[in-house]
Amino acid sequence: MMHMEDERVRMLFLLLLMPLPTVLGWGKEGHYVICKIAQGYLSEGALFSVKQLLPDSAEGDLAAVCSWADEVRFNYHYRWSSALHYVDTPDFKCNYEYFRDCHDSSKHKHRCVTGGIYNYTMQLKSADAGSELNYNLTEALLFLSHFVGDVHQPLHVGFIGDLGGNSITVRWYRRKTNLHHVWDDMIIQSALKTFYNSDLSIMIQAIQRNITDNWSYDVSHWEHCAHNYTACPDRYASESISLACKFAYKNATPGSTLEDEYFLSRLPIVEKRLAQGGVRLAAVLNNIFASKTRTAQA
Repeated sequence: MMHMEDERVRMLFLLLLMPLPTVLGWGKEGHYVICKIAQGYLSEGALFSVKQLLPDSAEGDLAAVCSWADEVRFNYHYRWSSALHYVDTPDFKCNYEYFRDCHDSSKHKHRCVTGGIYNYTMQLKSADAGSELNYNLTEALLFLSHFVGDVHQPLHVGFIGDLGGNSITVRWYRRKTNLHHVWDDMIIQSALKTFYNSDLSIMIQAIQRNITDNWSYDVSHWEHCAHNYTACPDRYASESISLACKFAYKNATPGSTLEDEYFLSRLPIVEKRLAQGGVRLAAVLNNIFASKTRTAQA
């Protein structure tokens, strides 16, 4: 019997992909943090393989190109990728199901962030296993690294009725914005100014210390995927919609002003999701490139 993971990837990207409404992922800072953390957890073999695939402009740093998928989505040749940054779920159900939810606005199946993660994981694994299929492995790496980050942003698995918080207008302190943007950018930017001297490297070091000290017993659970799957984005998405309901949407009604109480209670959620995204991206890449490491050592 075909495994569910195989069934999901079998039909991915067989349809023409349609442009969709704009929904950005974590801002550049968030994606940079996730990829910087991930690179620190890569095995020697995975790090070598990743650096081989990175464009020269990255200079060996995955974080430097972790926002590439956002930068190209408005390019004519990449408009098809827009739907792969998020997955919408039914309003107020507060749960996620792959076969119910993973489709684009035209109901094309597998067209969502979790489908994208399955697809690009499969592409990188197939190439590493010697497949003759002609994938662009650099693009696969950059898309995968970005989408693993996106699925950890709670409002990338938000409600369909408000487009993951994009249509919920709020004020962040004095600034008019929308709830999705608060979670993509503004919590992180406020944290940088308030706690980290506007220095992203200090924020990254603080999250890395939390992983080592406060979350050390959780890391193996974060990394683990049932059934020995290489990646388990359905689990990540289920976590995100749960957090969206408990924290993102709560007390953030249209027209509300979000200030210290919201900021200080939600920042720990954001920082933990950045940590989980980094640790899990590393685990996925380590798994993908494990066979190459074994081959080199043989």
